[in-house]
Amino acid sequence: MANKPSANLTNVDDIKQVFNRFDTNGDGKISAEELVHVMKALGSNTSDEEVKQMMTKIDTDSDGFINLDEFAGFCRGSDEDEDESMKELHEAFELYDLNKNGLISSTELHQILIRLGENCTVDDCVKMIKSVDSDGDGCVNFDEFKKMMTKSNAS
Repeated sequence: MANKPSANLTNVDDIKQVFNRFDTNGDGKISAEELVHVMKALGSNTSDEEVKQMMTKIDTDSDGFINLDEFAGFCRGSDEDEDESMKELHEAFELYDLNKNGLISSTELHQILIRLGENCTVDDCVKMIKSVDSDGDGCVNFDEFKKMMTKSNAS
């Protein structure tokens, strides 16, 4: 069976890094409030109902919080979730593409990372983009974004 590229995070270190970004108070779990905060920082107008649905889907032990194992399971997803994952990946791309031109520039990336509380420079963002910019245009298009996020082992 051939490995299909997944639109989900699979690397444990990547999953922990994203989890820690959502877990803003560092208590080892993500609350609904933390989820709302990150979604708003990304410019998403996620409704309370949508957050409730996300929490219900991810919080498998129903304790009101998302722990690292639940988050990792959600990030890994399943083959049935592939279409939904691609849709979510496209939505994530659109959150970074502030001017809606189909490309993420270093300036757009910088603005989003600053909103998320990252302490980085535009030069840092230029380097990040350069590392995934396969066509050399200085921006990340959706295909480059998808490759970066899926990190397929089928090379």
